[in-house]
Amino acid sequence: MSDKRKNKRAPLDIYLNKYMGGVPYMSRAADISQEGLSLARLIEPQHEAKRIGLQFQLPGSEEIIYAEGEVVREWAELGAKRERSGVRFTLLTDRHRKMIDAYVDRHGNEN
Repeated sequence: MSDKRKNKRAPLDIYLNKYMGGVPYMSRAADISQEGLSLARLIEPQHEAKRIGLQFQLPGSEEIIYAEGEVVREWAELGAKRERSGVRFTLLTDRHRKMIDAYVDRHGNEN
């Protein structure tokens, strides 16, 4: 991604549910910050949805995090034929935000 990132990010290689129009699609996360995460599109229809729902677990946790987000960036990885998107959290409980913050603090890198 670009140098526009302002937040500490942590690698996050997990599968998660990405809800569009109330329908879940499997997606794969690459990294996470306190503000959002990046996702790889796996099997989902072409869409213009900017608001999505997310359901995932952080490594080492059994608690499921529910969040809503807004797609703020989309790009294709060169040579890989993979589409990715950047999602900013728009709705997250305080408890889940604290879990994400702690995960990023433990595993994150400054970008």
